[in-house]
Amino acid sequence: MPPSTPVVLGILNVTPDSFSDGGRYLDPEAAVAHGLALTRRGADVVDVGGESTRPGAVAVDPAEEARRVVPVIRALVAEGVRVSVDTRRAAVAEEALAAGATMVNDVDGGADPRMLEVAADADVDLVLMHSRGPAARDGGYGDVVADVADDLRRRADAALAAGVPAARLVLDPGIGFSKTAQQSWRLLAHLDALGGDGFRLLVGVSRKRFLADVAPGGPEQRDGVTAVLSALLAERGVWGLRVHDVVGTRAALEALERMRGTA
Repeated sequence: MPPSTPVVLGILNVTPDSFSDGGRYLDPEAAVAHGLALTRRGADVVDVGGESTRPGAVAVDPAEEARRVVPVIRALVAEGVRVSVDTRRAAVAEEALAAGATMVNDVDGGADPRMLEVAADADVDLVLMHSRGPAARDGGYGDVVADVADDLRRRADAALAAGVPAARLVLDPGIGFSKTAQQSWRLLAHLDALGGDGFRLLVGVSRKRFLADVAPGGPEQRDGVTAVLSALLAERGVWGLRVHDVVGTRAALEALERMRGTA
């Protein structure tokens, strides 16, 4: 039986400095309008973040991060949108969940001592992303595939011990985070080594710098290769895709479904 179509998370950066669209949706009304547009275009979930993770980004005070995302989340939920909060801070996650978010997407893999407890108490999906530090740098791996798999397994074990049900856990290999371009490509080629424990996999490659190897130009020039990779990742059976260009991703997934239907 072929893999199911992945869940599509549309990226909504409520920040002044994100690498692709920083500042475009910092105004709450613009952010809500874009979140609704992402949903109309085919996003299953809108992933709202208030702190940039681009290389060199300045850390945001948790109160400021919450001020950016909570009103947007509340407004989107009121319109029937399923929302994920992209945060590494338990305090921000708590406020976002109280505003109606139903998923926490943590780029720090639950490093905040309270994050796992917050997710367990709220009984929501928790994405644990892998990282060993700044983006696009080598995280000191022996074998990047084996090391990322081991690191994610340890974070998953910690989440399970904190009371997060296995069915609520999603793992993300953190493509481009503390990985060189070569290491990111190698992880994509060996995703099967990361899903052996039965956890769902979320993969985000959208517009990332490592794609410049095959798609020179600015971030938006990488949407085409992102769509190609989305279809390939769907064939690998990933649970979710985190993307900027929802329309292109949906078209790639639809093309894949049509090819499957003629087999």
